[in-house]
Amino acid sequence: MSPIILFDGDCLFCHASVHWIAVRDRKAAFRFASQQSAVGRALLERGNMPAGDTVVLIEDGCYYVKSDAVLRIGRRLAWPWKGLAAAGFLVPRPFRDFVYDQIAVRRHRLIRRQNRCPLPLPELRARFLDELPR
Repeated sequence: MSPIILFDGDCLFCHASVHWIAVRDRKAAFRFASQQSAVGRALLERGNMPAGDTVVLIEDGCYYVKSDAVLRIGRRLAWPWKGLAAAGFLVPRPFRDFVYDQIAVRRHRLIRRQNRCPLPLPELRARFLDELPR
C-alpha cells in the first residue's frame, strides 16, 4: 500500500506543503487525504488517532506524527531532501518535535498572499484518496 499523508485541509501552509511534496515525489509514491475528509477521518479513527494540528503519515500500517512523519516523508523524496531527512533523525525527537510545534503554531501566518487554496492540478488530484484503501 502506498504511504498516505493526512494533512489539515483548513491550512494554506499544509496545502502548499502537499504541493511541495508532490513535486519532489518523483515516484508518485504518496497519496493524500485531508484530515477533515470522510477518508481522512476514517483513517484517523482506524489508527485510533485524534484529528489535530499535525501531519500524519501512514506507512506500512504504522502511524507517524510531527517530526517523525516529516522526516519519513523526506526519506522518500529526491536528493537533497533524502539526505537531509536522514541527518534529521540524528537530532533527538524532543528537540525535533519542539521545532515542529513552533512551526505548527505559526503556520497560519506563514502564507498570507491568498485567502483560499487553489485547486490541485489533475495529476496531483489523482493522488488524493476518494475512498479508503483496502
